[in-house]
Amino acid sequence: MTNSPESDARAALPEETTNSTAEPTVVRPASGPLGVLTPGMGAVSSTFIAGVMSARSGHKPPVGSLSQTGRLDDGSLIRDAVPLASLDDLVFGGWDPISPNALEAARTAGVLSESDLNQVSGELDRVVAMEAVFDQRWVKRLDGTRVKPITSKWDQALALIDDIERFNSSNGCDRTVMVWCGSTEAYQEPSDVHETITSFENGLKSDDDNISPSQIYAYAALQSDVPFINGAPNLTVDLPCMRQLARDRNVPIGGKDFKTGQTLMKTIVAPGLKARMLGLRGWYSTNILGNRDGEVLDDPENFKTKESSKLGVLETILQPEDHPELYGNVDHVVRINYYPPRGDNKEGWDAIDIFGWMGYPMEIKIDFSCRDSILAAPLVLDLALFADLAARAGSGDVQDWLGFYFKAPQTSNGAPVNDIFAQLDVVKETLERWRRR
Repeated sequence: MTNSPESDARAALPEETTNSTAEPTVVRPASGPLGVLTPGMGAVSSTFIAGVMSARSGHKPPVGSLSQTGRLDDGSLIRDAVPLASLDDLVFGGWDPISPNALEAARTAGVLSESDLNQVSGELDRVVAMEAVFDQRWVKRLDGTRVKPITSKWDQALALIDDIERFNSSNGCDRTVMVWCGSTEAYQEPSDVHETITSFENGLKSDDDNISPSQIYAYAALQSDVPFINGAPNLTVDLPCMRQLARDRNVPIGGKDFKTGQTLMKTIVAPGLKARMLGLRGWYSTNILGNRDGEVLDDPENFKTKESSKLGVLETILQPEDHPELYGNVDHVVRINYYPPRGDNKEGWDAIDIFGWMGYPMEIKIDFSCRDSILAAPLVLDLALFADLAARAGSGDVQDWLGFYFKAPQTSNGAPVNDIFAQLDVVKETLERWRRR
């Protein structure tokens, strides 16, 4: 008999998380500044940074952040019960091939009102983006103007390591995390260069075409003992060489692809359909999006990367092998269309064809007019704080428990769980293991 999503989620966790009789893990205190570095300082990153600044100054509440407003099962606020870094301790930095600082990035993105930006404009202006490692072959629709003048991939990796060291030194950080907020890269499959640390390093030195910019950032982060979280559907750390490096250095990694709009709805609605044993014949999803992400995804190779992330959600929730008569013949279609007038305000339409008693058909329609970066920003905050928590708890390698935040959760072993309610249970169970004693 196939396990339920709940048992699959728990089985993927380390023994210290699943064994209730084990001694509680000792978590190092969150003392001093925590650096948060974001490759990509566009709409998502600038909205995240502005939101944290606004929250800690009391202007706006951190709505959508589980770490700040969520509760454990005993009613305790997570931020009070678990030894997380304080918002006041966060120091921001990053890289961007276009925007020179977070304030200009936020104004260009047009996500936040000028009145909201004015309240934190001085702080945002001081978050200066470092020159990026950028290769237009991976994002054909973007032109990088603030790019490191280095062609060797090995030297690019060393330059990023130097950037991290300088950032930490300048800001007094002995702990740093990195969250990829950059664009979706062109589709790729793993190759021989990704098999081992040695093959990857040799590939960097020989400028192997199969090494993407996001992988260079991940390598630099892990070699600097900086947890790396992948917010895009790129392979990045979902590779044998990165797994090996994360294990060897005991550094947390996780991903991939922030779960925000349409896929968020799928992971909420699909478990409900399955709970009622209602059949599914088809699920057609289409989006319009006008920000930088929409422009990048207008290229077929970049869309293919995103499509593979979005298409895998339903099967793991519905488990058609257990219920072939209900979910064994589902047409699942995903489309994304670049539509500049909408900017960051993405709209997703879902046409869902279900069937019930005696096979009679029914339809569900969802029209989600959402704000992409408003939904993604609190995820960046939670993932940064939770990755730092995992590092202080000594939990390296893939953080399966963070699958709650991703469209295509990276796992240490086996298929991912995409039922958002099962995922949330595992987040809370993990936090219980690491709560203050």
